[in-house]
Amino acid sequence: MLTGKQKSYLRGLMNTEKAVFQIGKDGITENLVISVSDYLEAHEIVKFSLLKSCDAELREVAFDLASATRSEIVQLIGRTGILYRPSKERKIHFPK
Repeated sequence: MLTGKQKSYLRGLMNTEKAVFQIGKDGITENLVISVSDYLEAHEIVKFSLLKSCDAELREVAFDLASATRSEIVQLIGRTGILYRPSKERKIHFPK
């Protein structure tokens, strides 16, 4: 479970980054879950966005994607979300 300070730090890291994954009318597919999970293993954090063609709400998609990839939601804002999952080889080190 992430603390408020850790979430704030992660939001700061992702502030200028563009969304890596875009979720459209198909919603969450098996291939998307595999791709996001692999990306999280490599980078520990991922930013995704919902296209206007996606009928689902951001909160619903984020919770489903987080549970499917065993990650934590860092931020949901507008049509964009950020997920975090520590990998075996830590890449992000939180300040004390």
